Amino acid sequence: MLRRKSPFAAAPAAAKQGEGEEAPARRPGAPLSLAGLLVSIFLVAIFLYNEDSAVVKAPIAALDAGAGASRARSAPDLHLLHEVNPRPQQQQREQGEEDEGRRHVEQVESRRKASDGDRVDAPARADKRAAPATTTTTTPPPSSSGGNTTTTTSSRAAVAAPEPAACNLYQGWWTYDAEASQVPLYREAECEFLTEQVTCMRNGRRDDSYQRWRWQPSSCDLPRFDARALLERLRNKRLMFVGDSLNRNQWESMVCLVSSAIPAREQRSLAKFVGPNGSLNVFRAAEYNATVEFYWAPFLVSSNSDDPQAHSVADRVIAWRSIAKHARHWRAADLLVFNTYIWWLNNFEMKVLKNPRAMPDKYTVVDRPVAYKEVLKTWAKWVDRHVDPGRTKVFFMGMSPNHGVPDAWGGGPGAIKCAMETQPILNHTGPLYVGTDWRLHGAAEAVLRSMRRVPVHLVDITALSEFRKDAHTSVHTLRQGKLLTPEQQADPRAYADCIHWCLPGLPDTWNHFLYAQIVAAPPPPAQAQTLMQSSSSL
Repeated sequence: MLRRKSPFAAAPAAAKQGEGEEAPARRPGAPLSLAGLLVSIFLVAIFLYNEDSAVVKAPIAALDAGAGASRARSAPDLHLLHEVNPRPQQQQREQGEEDEGRRHVEQVESRRKASDGDRVDAPARADKRAAPATTTTTTPPPSSSGGNTTTTTSSRAAVAAPEPAACNLYQGWWTYDAEASQVPLYREAECEFLTEQVTCMRNGRRDDSYQRWRWQPSSCDLPRFDARALLERLRNKRLMFVGDSLNRNQWESMVCLVSSAIPAREQRSLAKFVGPNGSLNVFRAAEYNATVEFYWAPFLVSSNSDDPQAHSVADRVIAWRSIAKHARHWRAADLLVFNTYIWWLNNFEMKVLKNPRAMPDKYTVVDRPVAYKEVLKTWAKWVDRHVDPGRTKVFFMGMSPNHGVPDAWGGGPGAIKCAMETQPILNHTGPLYVGTDWRLHGAAEAVLRSMRRVPVHLVDITALSEFRKDAHTSVHTLRQGKLLTPEQQADPRAYADCIHWCLPGLPDTWNHFLYAQIVAAPPPPAQAQTLMQSSSSL
């Protein structure tokens, strides 16, 4: 029987001797034979070999068994081990993803060869504004004239990069729905609540192609818009849009979207210029006891432009710490959608009241981005102090871009602002410079990140909307409350509106993003049973 005690007893003595220490004297009468010494060395070698093999193999065995054992030396890179020796299930899943990706690439290439002109690549940021911290390799969006095509990530990229927490709805491309199978979500002639400012077809526009461009996120699909499902989420609630005329543009879109699910006229109504100083417009869905409202506050804080009907003030002055006058009318809302942008573009500097109460005529001039950020800090402080995050959901809309400079998208020699544009910006490479002040976008992101108590979702519409030069009201709209005359329509340089949007149109997509956030969120317990009953009857 072999015993391992003698090799370990001999090893320390040899080590000490090698270090210059004197070895203990051998006991007389116990001679050590040469054969015994060789056997001892052999056993030591076998023992050390077995021990070293056990140390090397243990982490791999533990990994295969799902254990967290660590090596005596440096710990292995688990990502590399998964790459070298994947588990059977993972190997099958990756093989399936590779096959699917290969098929998808083949489909994309065939479609690209068939049609290479109806695509817009719209990253969530263009050029330097938005290089994401972590990217995954995606198949380029396909050319399409109405198909439902999605992109997939390669299996290697999926292993190397972390999976995103949720789908980024704002990265993707525009695809033309020739059959109008998914857009528009309602018809201009069927929505009685649209104002003449946005009814472009009624006002003389001849093409309706701007209504048929559908946004396709690159890593997922937008849920199909269901107006009844949205109304169920709004039952006994107030959805309020707060901001400027672009938010009013979006509010009109939302009114048409929800009213399309209420066929009975007596079950829907609209009251305009009611409430405080006529600042409130209210659409009511009687059956659901729900309202969709718009509150005029172009700067969110108090300003000399707060009159909802007579607000065309060239010399604009704001009180960047005064928000209570407006905000007390928002507190009871269940869903709040804020925006402020277009009214900031009149000047590079803003006039800010020093002390609105004591010195209403004394102001200081502040750079636009600085003033914008300070206003949003005032707004954010109010939201954190007065909004109950368990009851109220808050959104902040990104900047709605203008399209007044055709050189930005390579407009032809006779191009005048956005007039006569009938397609989005297609196949554009490189950065877009349509005039958006991205400094304000960055200020909004910074303020929203600083909010701790109330989560606010940024509906990041800016980059994807920059491609939609075709969707503005242009000369098919109002001017000072009156429809443009034929002579005025013939002078787009003076009269084209490249700020607001036709309806149906781009703001419907913005509301589709809101729909995805509202309907995808878990409902309050009181609504859960109602929603289940409603879905069973659909």
